[in-house]
Amino acid sequence: MTLHARDDLGGRTAIVGIGATEFSKDSGRSELRLAVEAVRAALDDAGLTPADVDGMVTFTMDTSPEITVAQAAGIRELSFFSRVHYGGGAACATVQQAALAVAAGVAEVVVCYRAFNERSGRRFGSGVQRREPSAEGVALGWSLPFGLLTPASWVAMAAQRYLYAYGLSADVFGQVAVSGRKYAATNPAAWFHGRPITLADHAASRWIAEPLRLLDCCQETDGGQAVVVTSVERARELRHPSVVVAAAAQGAGRAQEQMTSFYRDDLTGLPEMGVVARQLWRTAGVGPADIDVGIIYDHFTPFVLMQLEEFGFCAPGEAADFVAAEGLPLNTHGGQLGEAYLHGMNGIAEAVRQLRGTSVNQVPGAERALVTAGTGVPTSGLVLEAAG
Repeated sequence: MTLHARDDLGGRTAIVGIGATEFSKDSGRSELRLAVEAVRAALDDAGLTPADVDGMVTFTMDTSPEITVAQAAGIRELSFFSRVHYGGGAACATVQQAALAVAAGVAEVVVCYRAFNERSGRRFGSGVQRREPSAEGVALGWSLPFGLLTPASWVAMAAQRYLYAYGLSADVFGQVAVSGRKYAATNPAAWFHGRPITLADHAASRWIAEPLRLLDCCQETDGGQAVVVTSVERARELRHPSVVVAAAAQGAGRAQEQMTSFYRDDLTGLPEMGVVARQLWRTAGVGPADIDVGIIYDHFTPFVLMQLEEFGFCAPGEAADFVAAEGLPLNTHGGQLGEAYLHGMNGIAEAVRQLRGTSVNQVPGAERALVTAGTGVPTSGLVLEAAG
């Protein structure tokens, strides 16, 4: 059973610093070093030092634990440390964990980070190769023997059903790919800077797992990203205009599995994101019409369309037209399709830039942003607002 009332977390904390390494395909350094570089950059951006930090949050599927990163970054004592499960679904939940700790008085300054060599090292796109036995992993036993070995193949199942249900062709996914690459082309930090694509380019790209083409799939990236969370009171004393965490939520749907929830009654939506959407709107006291920019997790283009529909920006089956009509500025950094695949942490940073007014693709007058995390897995989301 999910909550039916707003929670008490919204408006009590703020993101005050963001920092990243360069985004590359071969960083030439360890994941620990990438994490430390991102953490220090975020603290510098906030005007804070390692001595100010007393909390750390990261993801599972990470080789650089909180304590090790803290030690390497020169952080002294920690009163709070945590990590969130489910890959990209954890992105916004790291900020939620930090906000919970700060609001409860467990910590004062919490750093959330993600760093990996996901291109030159372990590549998630290579699929399941070795996995320790677990109760959660049993579900994969119903998919792997039939050739569903990679994230793209898992998403392809739901994408095919979506197209069939609404009488659409795979070309509709190109709207998301073209939009993301348009913004990446003007973002110097993006891997695909200067390289926009057209719908024809999308249609000509090779099949990966039908109906997904190469340009429907996010890239693989080496790099690190960190954000700093503290109370709204302390935020007023720091370097940049703060970005308030108006709402933060996690969500898992009925019959939820990790990317293979094929036994639900309906495969045309993302119930886990529906849980998140309802709680974000309740807590922030806003709705789709109040959002100025959307940072929508784009590991695969079909799930961007389904997320827009779960949040109520458009009716089921109409999201491709919504994107084509530019109904909402989406992934103005280029997203994971165009900027970098950092499990969504770079998307949180872009939302902060938009609300500070410093994005390279600035949306004029942006005051409120929606940020989502990875879908197909238990997930999370944020509504962020510029401080008044």
